[in-house]
Amino acid sequence: MNKIFVVIKYTLRLKATDRQTFLAIKLGIKSVETRAASKRYKDIEVGDMLVLVCGKDKIEKVVKKTKIFKTIKSLVAVYPVKKIMPELSSEKDLEKMYYSYPSYKEKIKKYGLIALEL
Repeated sequence: MNKIFVVIKYTLRLKATDRQTFLAIKLGIKSVETRAASKRYKDIEVGDMLVLVCGKDKIEKVVKKTKIFKTIKSLVAVYPVKKIMPELSSEKDLEKMYYSYPSYKEKIKKYGLIALEL
């Protein structure tokens, strides 16, 4: 009996100001992409394809593992900050970065964070 696997592609856009993050993913330096685990992202599964777009450039990465965390603290207990954001060095820096995005503090409180291993 053959099983059918469906690979779903999700497009994640990065702003031009986040070009360093895009390049870090491309080079494999950043191996964990995170997003608020809202309805839009919570169903991403192992084997799904992420199409990361920054300006006119795009790369595709297969999701190797996913996990939803309720807090930033629980996220960094599993993944080093450098794997999530290579240019940051502490949980406090990561928190400051997340909270700089519009409504992200509330989104994290409501949905948690999904970590996508690439």
